[in-house]
Amino acid sequence: MLLELYSGVLRKRKLTPGLASLVALVAEAGCGLHWAAASVRDTVFLHKGENTLEVLLTAEQISRRVTELAAEIDAHFAGRRPHLVCILKGACVFLADLMRALTVESSLDFMGVSSYDGGSAASGEVRITKDLDHSLEGLDVLLVEDIVDTGLTLNYLRQMLLRRNPASLKVAALLDKPSRRVQPVVLDFVGFEVPDRFLVGYGLDFEQRYRHLPDLCLLPEAAA
Repeated sequence: MLLELYSGVLRKRKLTPGLASLVALVAEAGCGLHWAAASVRDTVFLHKGENTLEVLLTAEQISRRVTELAAEIDAHFAGRRPHLVCILKGACVFLADLMRALTVESSLDFMGVSSYDGGSAASGEVRITKDLDHSLEGLDVLLVEDIVDTGLTLNYLRQMLLRRNPASLKVAALLDKPSRRVQPVVLDFVGFEVPDRFLVGYGLDFEQRYRHLPDLCLLPEAAA
């Protein structure tokens, strides 16, 4: 039975034959399914189509850090009701986990922004693809971003949102890539500092692929 379960994990993860044999041996030895699956995911390459993705941050690491960020945000907004503004599409997974981890009551809105032309290189132009549905006037706003790199998009958004007269404006970013910074930015809540590599998974995509992955992965430089 245990070996059958491992076979299902192997098919889902699409592991290489050598790794498949290794996990099968672990299964036959009677080790726990959860331990082996987690160990394999943390240390090997995942195969998705023609690209090979290396895991940078596991789903467990992300979950722990999101819980810690929620506690920091709870403390900051104690006695108030933050209005979360999620930047589509990359931040939607982070937003869903963060909002459920908060204990303070919150409200929610979405804004669509594009600074990439479908690939891995920023176009240098920020376009609003979907505006907010509600006024920000008098609200304590928390801008929720997936990743901050050059700072151009974030500073554009900050200036635009401040013109809408919120009571306060804070920024929560899951990922910070300071090596790419062009303009200085103010980040109030940050999950992880990451290297100068193109990242996919946990809501982040490359040409509309990989958003569904539970881990945060490195796209091969040849594919970016």
